[in-house]
Amino acid sequence: MDVDRRVRICDTTLRDGEQGPGVSFTSDEKLAIASALDDCGVHVIEAGIPAMGTVEREALQRIAQAGLAADVVGWCRANRLDVAAAEKCTIRSVHLTIPVSDLHLEQKLGRDRKWAARHIADCVSDALDRGLRVSVGFEDASRADDHFVAELAADLTGMGVERLRWADTVGVMEPFDGYGRLTQLTRAVPGVWEIHAHDDFGLATANSLAAVRAGVSWVSTTVAGLGERAGNAPLEEVVMGLRHLHAVDTGVDSTRFRALALLVARAARRPLPASKAVVGRSVFTHESGIHVDGVLKHAATYEPFDPAEVGARRRLLVGKHSGRASLRYALARHGIAADGEELEALLERVRAMTSEHKRPLRFAEIRDLFQTA
Repeated sequence: MDVDRRVRICDTTLRDGEQGPGVSFTSDEKLAIASALDDCGVHVIEAGIPAMGTVEREALQRIAQAGLAADVVGWCRANRLDVAAAEKCTIRSVHLTIPVSDLHLEQKLGRDRKWAARHIADCVSDALDRGLRVSVGFEDASRADDHFVAELAADLTGMGVERLRWADTVGVMEPFDGYGRLTQLTRAVPGVWEIHAHDDFGLATANSLAAVRAGVSWVSTTVAGLGERAGNAPLEEVVMGLRHLHAVDTGVDSTRFRALALLVARAARRPLPASKAVVGRSVFTHESGIHVDGVLKHAATYEPFDPAEVGARRRLLVGKHSGRASLRYALARHGIAADGEELEALLERVRAMTSEHKRPLRFAEIRDLFQTA
C-alpha cells in the first residue's frame, strides 16, 4: 500500500447519521456538530438534505455561513428540484445520488440503466451550470454490474464530476471480494473515488479499509457509526484503523473523538455504548488481574494505542477478576501499603463482595474491607 497517498474523510453524520431511526437534530445541534467536525479537521461535511424543506435549508445555510474550513455539501437525489433547493442554501457543493443496481432501478423506480445514465448526466449538467461543485454517489453499487458502474463513472468524470462515491447501501460487501472489485474499478477509472459503507454485517470499517487498499482515496463516515439500520463506518474507527493498521494519517485530529462522540450521542439521544470501539468508556478500562498487571508494567501489553490519542483516559477497576496487582495499586494510590497474607485475605473478601453486588468496588469499600480484615 502506498502510505504516502492522502486519504480524506467525508463525514455524513448530519445527513446519513440523522437518517437513523428516531434521530432528529435541531439547527443548533447541527451547527455544533458541524463545528466540532471542523475542529477535528474533517475535509468534507455532508450537512443535510436541502429538499427536506425550509427548516433544513436554514440549518444548512447557517453551517455554510459559519466560516468552516471543511467543504459543506448538500445531499440531493438526482433531481433538478433538489439541485435548485441546494442552491438556495448558499452552499457551493452538492452530492447527487443515483441508483445503479438493477434491483433498485427496476424494483424501486421502474427504470433501467439507460435511464439512469441519461438522468444523472442531465442533473450533473444542471448543477454545473449553476456553478456548483458536484460529486456523484452510486447507490447500491455493491449489488450493481461493475462494468456499468465503470462506464457511468468514466462519463461523469469527463463531465467534471469531482468525486465518485461507491455505496455499499445495505452492507453486503465483504472486504476480500470488495478489495478485488474496487482495485479493478479504480484502475479502470482512475478518478477520485469514495467508499460509503454500511454496517449491516458489522463490516463497514473493514470494508472501508479494504477500499483504501484498493485505491480509494476518500472514506465516508459518521460519528460512532450513527445511521440507518446498523449504521455507517464510524469516523473514529476508520481514522484510527488507517493510522495504526496501515500507517495512513488522514490529518484528522483524533484527540477530540471522545468528546465528539458524546456530543453526537446526546443530540441523537442514543447513549454511547460502553464497549463502542475507540470511544466507548470501557475501551481503556481494565479489571482482570492479568491485564491490570500488564498495563501497569507497560500499557501497550493490553492497549493498541494511548487513550489520550482519542481524548480518553485509562481506568483500572477492582472487581471479581482483579488480582493482587490491582489491589496493591488501588491501595497505594491512597497511601496504604499492603502485601503478603493481608493482601491475599483482602482479595478473597473483594471477590465475594463484587460477586454479591455485581459491580466493581469503590475505593471507600476496599478501604473498609482492608481496615476490618
